[in-house]
Amino acid sequence: MATLRDEIFPIRSSDDIVKVRQVTREWALMQTFSLVDQTKIVTAASELARNTLEYGRGGEVRIQAVQEGPRRGVRLTFTDQGPGIPDLAKALQDGFTTGSGMGLGLSGSKRLVNDFDIQSEVGKGTTVMIARWK
Repeated sequence: MATLRDEIFPIRSSDDIVKVRQVTREWALMQTFSLVDQTKIVTAASELARNTLEYGRGGEVRIQAVQEGPRRGVRLTFTDQGPGIPDLAKALQDGFTTGSGMGLGLSGSKRLVNDFDIQSEVGKGTTVMIARWK
């Protein structure tokens, strides 16, 4: 897999969540995603950026334009050094929340993308990678 472009953005405030949405849309446009695919990746990015800020106490996102053979895509990797997720299986269930949300952030994001991976260690933080392909 070739990385065509790569940038890292901090997630420390609600303004940064807005920036993640804007940049993700721009990168999806550069990869000539349809409006539907743009909306899916931007929605997932927004949810995960909010989780990074709210539950992970801030962190960063690495956005990459990638190519694998003939297909092109956008990959985002969200990383925080927050408290971690003690039960990933439970956290990925629709309706599960440790906060005041609807409990659809992780599970909903997973449904909106083609690739989804999450790694978390209690006391060390969480990394979530998503990718959408054209």
